[in-house]
Amino acid sequence: MFKRTAVLVVSGAVLAGCGAGPEAESQEVVSNLIEAGFPAGDIQVHDGQVFVGNDAHVTLEASRELLQPGEGSKEHFSTTNLVSTSVTKICINPTSAFTSYTRLSQGLDMAIQNYNVLGLRIMFARGPATGCTANITAQTMAGAGGSSGFPSGGRPYGTINIGTGLQSYSVDLNEHVITHELGHAIGIRHTDYYDRSISCGSGAGTEGTAGVGAILIPGTPLSDPNSLFNSCFSSTANGEFSQYDVIALNYLY
Repeated sequence: MFKRTAVLVVSGAVLAGCGAGPEAESQEVVSNLIEAGFPAGDIQVHDGQVFVGNDAHVTLEASRELLQPGEGSKEHFSTTNLVSTSVTKICINPTSAFTSYTRLSQGLDMAIQNYNVLGLRIMFARGPATGCTANITAQTMAGAGGSSGFPSGGRPYGTINIGTGLQSYSVDLNEHVITHELGHAIGIRHTDYYDRSISCGSGAGTEGTAGVGAILIPGTPLSDPNSLFNSCFSSTANGEFSQYDVIALNYLY
């Protein structure tokens, strides 16, 4: 089965376009970005080109797409296969080894709450529980990261692996990693899958479609450095969804 891994880091894709004169184009791009909700202070113009967050080049075409109803973004993505409507209650069943790590165990409870507070058509419960229409096993692995996989056959991926090294970090960081891996299990791809250097640093490369698809999720912006679903995360991560993570989850479920 295909797996995705979250990476702890303790410390933009460039789009092509063409059109009218450079000055008029850059002015329209800035205007479109502001209308799409980007703070003016996060937009820079260098040599006639417009950037968001200093490193993500925005073309005229891309900026116009942001304003088109029903069009996707260049940031939040899902897999082709998602969890079917027959799945309404996913039970997360931790192994005894998992529950022996207090911060992993607390992080699981907080991750479940992260999803349930959104009121999605899918709810999560910590097992053992009744009425489960799908199950995911939470088990341990070495290190201070996590891994899981993507849905198939309308079912969530059946396992999340959480590093025992996270016991040495905050409960919030445990919450972050577990929430992240549960997101993969229901079909969320890394927000920066196409350029992992956005969260992981230079040379991190791209994941490509990886045989599972990379479907643009409408309503999410060109850049979301706060996304819980970015490939890498810092030791100070707070375990909470960004506003655009919430939009993406509500769109899918």
